[in-house]
Amino acid sequence: MHKILIAEDNCELRQLFSHVLIKNGYTVKGVSNGKEALDDMDNCYYDLIISDIMMPVMDGYEFVRQLRSTGNSIPVLMITAKDAFDDMRVGFLSGTDDYMVKPVNVNEMVLRVGALLRRAQMINDRRQVIGNTVLDCDSLTVSSSGESFILPQKEFMLLYKMLSYPGRIFTRQQLMDEIWGYGSDSDTHTIEVHIGRLRERFRNNKDFEIVTMRGVGYKAVKK
Repeated sequence: MHKILIAEDNCELRQLFSHVLIKNGYTVKGVSNGKEALDDMDNCYYDLIISDIMMPVMDGYEFVRQLRSTGNSIPVLMITAKDAFDDMRVGFLSGTDDYMVKPVNVNEMVLRVGALLRRAQMINDRRQVIGNTVLDCDSLTVSSSGESFILPQKEFMLLYKMLSYPGRIFTRQQLMDEIWGYGSDSDTHTIEVHIGRLRERFRNNKDFEIVTMRGVGYKAVKK
């Protein structure tokens, strides 16, 4: 049974989300801010986090940033009253996996939670499935529509990383640090070259595309 942690300072919303998720078979605990969530995670394991942005003591942005800074890759669904693109961008860049705007449709929330948990499982299984496209980490192979490509390691890791989090924006530096490693002598132009190769190789793929977020970085989106 999957365990979910809810960080939400609005007691009524926290209780509503908890009730709906428990009804759908999840084990749930609620806290009122990011600091309480971090403290609780020192003692308990969770499979997914649902976090508000505007909270006292520690907001959702800082909570997720601190979480990711420790290497924790637990899926995070951010929920907020804000709907401006800049707010979504900050959320994704802090390490958020998905984003919902209040008022939240709780049925949609349950679907998104399920999708995030399935995606996390696929990452753990070292295999990613996007429509008819299958990425296999052990063979560095991408298969789609009867064709298979064995990619250079860096290209495969770059594509796998972005497709593991569809819609999430990655800066060039984030991708450089995660794929090439901290302190690499390569510059971020290397990312542009590899992205260009991936776009050319998969320009006819019907399941995904790589989108440039001007002045920010890149994201992979499902078609």
